[in-house]
Amino acid sequence: MELIHNIIPLEFLNTLPEGIKFINKHGKEFLVIEELYCPKGHGLMVESVKIHGEPSIKIDVKIGDQQGAFFIDAFWGSHTKLYSFIPKISKEPVIVEAFCPTCGESMMVDDQCQLKGCESNRAILFFLPGKKNKIYVCAKLGCPGHRIEISRLPHYISEAVSDINFFGAQAEDIFRGI
Repeated sequence: MELIHNIIPLEFLNTLPEGIKFINKHGKEFLVIEELYCPKGHGLMVESVKIHGEPSIKIDVKIGDQQGAFFIDAFWGSHTKLYSFIPKISKEPVIVEAFCPTCGESMMVDDQCQLKGCESNRAILFFLPGKKNKIYVCAKLGCPGHRIEISRLPHYISEAVSDINFFGAQAEDIFRGI
């Protein structure tokens, strides 16, 4: 699970939102999610499961008749996950239903995926501290579509950050998207 470096817009770094940190790893610069919340304000970061040396983001999920948890890499755009079960894969698109592991609140919203070729209209909504800034992740299993909305930044900067993807050695893994 090698991380591949991408350029981070300077305008974003100058006004780094709360809940995201900027780190250097092996001489490269990355954004890492530090705090993330469900709609009711429960923290989703877990120290017990680390990916690339950082706490992961835990969500409970339901896929058809299966239930379990996903532990998501906190490196922005990585898409690396650990699963508490092996999702059944079919030829039809599989939509993940996500819930807060603390309170069980649904994290699902209607939102059209912006990734070319994906027709999902469902997303998982995460909140950064203060709930003004949001992260949307496509709910279609295998789709790497995601975007960030930062209230105090111009849309084009949020869009540039949303386009960052760190596809590494396991880029062909069918489980890389949610």
